[in-house]
Formats: sequence, C-alpha cells, structure tokens
Amino acid sequence: MNSRILPLLTLALLLPLATACGTSSEANGTAGPKTVTVTIGYQSKTINTVTAGTLLRSLGYFEEELTARGKRDGTTYKVEWQDYATGAPITAQMTAGKIDIGSMGDFPLLINAARGKELKHPTRLVAVTGYNLRGGLNTVVTAPGSPLKSLADLRGKKISTSVGSAADGTLVRALQRAGIDAEKDIRKLNQQPSVGASALTAGSVDALSQFVAWPGQLAFEGRATALYDGAELNLPTFHGVTVRQKFAEERAGVLSDFLKAQRRATDHLREQPVAAAESVAKETGLPAEVVYLYNGANGIATFDPELRPELIAALKQDVPVLKAAALVGDVDVDAFVDPAPLKRAVQAPPYPPASAVKPELWLKGQTTTRTFENPKELLKAAKGAQVRAAYVPDALTGTLWFADKAVWVADGAELRAFVTPASAQRYVDGHAGARVIRYEDAVGLAS
Repeated sequence: MNSRILPLLTLALLLPLATACGTSSEANGTAGPKTVTVTIGYQSKTINTVTAGTLLRSLGYFEEELTARGKRDGTTYKVEWQDYATGAPITAQMTAGKIDIGSMGDFPLLINAARGKELKHPTRLVAVTGYNLRGGLNTVVTAPGSPLKSLADLRGKKISTSVGSAADGTLVRALQRAGIDAEKDIRKLNQQPSVGASALTAGSVDALSQFVAWPGQLAFEGRATALYDGAELNLPTFHGVTVRQKFAEERAGVLSDFLKAQRRATDHLREQPVAAAESVAKETGLPAEVVYLYNGANGIATFDPELRPELIAALKQDVPVLKAAALVGDVDVDAFVDPAPLKRAVQAPPYPPASAVKPELWLKGQTTTRTFENPKELLKAAKGAQVRAAYVPDALTGTLWFADKAVWVADGAELRAFVTPASAQRYVDGHAGARVIRYEDAVGLAS
C-alpha cells in the first residue's frame, strides 16, 4: 500500500461518525436516507422562554412542522433539545457550532452577539418569547424577616446574582439609581440561580437578584420576600430567540418551521393559559401557581414573537451596562437583530395590544380563573373560598404578585397592593391617613 495513503486511512477511521448540528448524513458521507439533526438550546425553568423551549417541546409543534417538511423534501429531521439553567452555556455551545437555535434573556443575548462575532460564528436575534415593558421579570429578594427593607440597606451586604444576566443588569441599574456602586459598595457573588437561592435560604447571602421564575417561586414557598421590583426601573426586559447565522442561511426553511411552531405555541399559551401553566409545571417541577404568575392571562410576561421597537431600543441601552462590566465591547444591535425570518415564517395578524393588568383568582379544582376590576373585589371573592392562588397588580408598577405575599395599604375605603415594603411605604408617606396592613386585615376590610 502506498505509504502516503495509510495516514489518510487512519485519519478517516478516527473521524467521528455522528452528524453535526444542522447537517445531514449525506454531507458526512454516510449511507441511507438524508437525515438532519437540529439542536435547540433552552432554559426549562426560565419560564418566559417556554414558547421556544419547554412548552414548545411538550406540544411537539416543531417536530410536526419538520415532519411535513420531510415529506416534501425526502429528509428525515430530528430535534435534540438541550436544557440549561442560564444563557451563558447556550452561547458557548452555539459559538462552538453545537447548538443551532437558542433562547435567552436580553443581557445574555448581547453577550451571544459579541461572542459570536469574536469567534467567527455570528448569531442573529430573530424573535422574542416573553417580555415586560417595565422590567418586572427581574426581582431582588431577601429572606423572610430580614431587616433589609430597601435598596439603600444593601450597602455593604452580600448579594447573589448571575453575572451577565438580565437580573444582574437590573441589580446594577437599581443600585446606581440608589447611589450605590455595584462594584465597590456591595459584595456581589456570581452564582447559578439555584445556588443563590440555596445561599439565601442558608443565610450565607443577604439578598438575591434573579430572573423569572426564581423570585416568584421563593416568595410562593415562603423562602423570600421581595425587596425591589424590577419594574420600578421602567425599562423593558425580554427573552428572545437567537440562531447561528450559518444555520439560518443554510437551513432557512427549518428556521421558518421553528418560528411557525413558536407562534403556534404562543397562540396556545395565550388561548389556554391555565392548561399551559399546568403543562410547564409538569415538565419543570415548578408550582403551577408560580408559572401562572409569570405566564398567565394577566401574568408578568407578555408573549409575542414580534421584535418590537421598544425592546430593540432597550437592548441598545443595555450595551453600556455590559461594557462597563467588561463583559462585551461594542455591540452592533442593528446588525444583530434580523426580523426577516419571522416575517417570512409568520403571516398571522399581530396580537392585540396588552390590556391593563387585573386582579385574578384561581380556585382549587378549576381550569379557568376569574378576573376582577379592583383588589377589593378579589379579596371579597377570596374570603372563605378554596383558593389555589390569588394575584394582584402592584398599585404603581402593575407587576402581578401573590395577594397573600403582597404588602397591603388601606387608604380610606381603598385597598392597594404593592410588591415591596419600600414601595408601599413611599405610597403611605405621600398619602395622609394611609397605613400598611396585613393581608388578613385587608380581607376583613374588603368584606
């Protein structure tokens, strides 16, 4: 045998036989029908990404779209779902060419754009999953009974967050507005959400700044109290869908199928919010009541794939925050955002504008909820009832919260709810005669 051929044969035997992301068996020289594997990175417990992750996976819509495509082009499509706790590992896998489509929050999306450009694997933002125009998806919480009552009390304290996440961005901005330097005046720990939650419960940190659904879950379980509502920043926050540019170019049809499937999942969530919450709870192990707090009919998150101008403008405002933390350099947001795939894929009319958030009551054994015009009516209906969960919007920010975890204020005949003690106290200070009361007292006054 020719001595020059032997090394080539040896190398061929050592090459991996598995197909790469978004590529076919034909491209790798294997026999049989053409097969394409599409790898999706998602965050099952970041529940305002469910229309591109947990819920979409459980509904099987993407697989349905790909099956139809396969019948047309003779290809077998397979989907591999990879679950992560945050956006950072999804970005790492995307820039390594191992994940084709991923979903993550606004700050991680910018890091995704920066890393993709640096490593010559550019990515594009092609859709939104869930958003809140005021920033209510991120919350700073403390342990129950903590003496900390406002942001000012965090000076010199130990705070857990996930550096580079949307929750970290909220923390930095909120502290800045309070005149606190996030790098010098606090002790910030970079921890995964679950680690930070455990640290808060154990008392090894004073506060936790995290994204959906951690604050709501900890509050629901009685393991945390809200200290700062991200909606006080009045800056939009959202999660979105990012795709490898090469994949988008080579598999434009598959990307269209994903975006069609995402829109179908969004329709399902908006039309059947209780069923969707129960489904996500089953898949993630999260309490359905917590899922509904964020994803319900009046939930903190609004679900719509559209790349709204307000969200893109907010993304541009996020860049300086990440630059100051030395997490990114310059990011060309306009080049990163690509609305064309969604426009091609989805021909359905846009969703109607979101209406005002209303109090909502979920009774045990019911598959639907009731909404009310004001908190007092909700409290009347809740008294003596078998309540699974009762939700009220913050009187100032509109952020939905559990009624029995909210801070209540009696102002004459009116009853108002607030997410945090600080916001309730600010209201009381500005309204003569208003006073903070217990939830049980609010129920009694409403009757």
